[in-house]
Amino acid sequence: MRRREFVALLGGSAAAWPFKAHAQKPSASVGFIHASAAERSLDVVAAFEDGLKQTGYALGDTLSIEYRWADDDYGRLPRLAQELVSRQVAVILAGTPVAALAAMHATSQIPIVFCVGSDPVKDGLVTNLNRPTGNITGTTFFGDLLSAKRLELLHELVAGSRVIGVLVNPKNPNAGLEISDANQAAQSLALGLIFANAQSVSEIENSFLRFREGTSIAGVLVASDAFLNLHAKEIAQLALQYRLPTCFSYREPVVAGGLMAYGANRPDAYRRAGNYVGRILSGAKAGDLPVEQPTKFEFALNLKTAKALGLNVPSSMQLLADEVIE
Repeated sequence: MRRREFVALLGGSAAAWPFKAHAQKPSASVGFIHASAAERSLDVVAAFEDGLKQTGYALGDTLSIEYRWADDDYGRLPRLAQELVSRQVAVILAGTPVAALAAMHATSQIPIVFCVGSDPVKDGLVTNLNRPTGNITGTTFFGDLLSAKRLELLHELVAGSRVIGVLVNPKNPNAGLEISDANQAAQSLALGLIFANAQSVSEIENSFLRFREGTSIAGVLVASDAFLNLHAKEIAQLALQYRLPTCFSYREPVVAGGLMAYGANRPDAYRRAGNYVGRILSGAKAGDLPVEQPTKFEFALNLKTAKALGLNVPSSMQLLADEVIE
């Protein structure tokens, strides 16, 4: 069985994967805790491994990783974090803010490296990006802080748009922050917003029905959320059915049929987080490492979806896209 197929079978179960380090590296164990599920996190796991390799911790038998997946059940995270602490791991990698907060509450001694799509200061993870101090640092790809740009892209593509629908998962601890940021961005663009909560497939369907009933809605902004990204294909299909353009935070939903996305590269953020974990294993202190921020944002555009929606995408917008799916 190929390794990727094996990973996909892990699901939400806890697993320890062996890694080999170069001969000069001491044996160590790393914890990895995430709010999502293993089978849809293969890209970020591979990037994390690559970041470790860059610091000399390659696949083998002197480095082990304890994986814990919450499968979108945020209530499981405190227990999973305590499990990693009880295993006496040397460093904990926490994906998503809620996983990082669970790790922080579980230990003040074990170094923590987070990889989040939000503002770590607003989340309460650090008080200063350049000088995080304490036992925590990490990387951010600011997935939920780019609402202004996404709204601007929808507004530009759909001429005369005045109202945009926003799909939000209320279970996401950062939902409130994203709603606030979206409202501020909408004011600057003179746009109205209609918010719809969706924490199940049936609620996603009901939300699009609600959006369609509001005939003035020109498009849908999909909030940065693991559950909504998981159901990107269903969202894209509903958007086509109701002829509503969509804008996501990451490129993966665009590949699944969404219209467009604007955001940082998530795998790259996990690669840099893996690099930080390797540096800490080699003696660096978490609090001395500044929180790394994205340096490049990517715009993905699905022209096939645009055609199905009857949209004419200006050539200027196509030229701006980092990835065009035809």
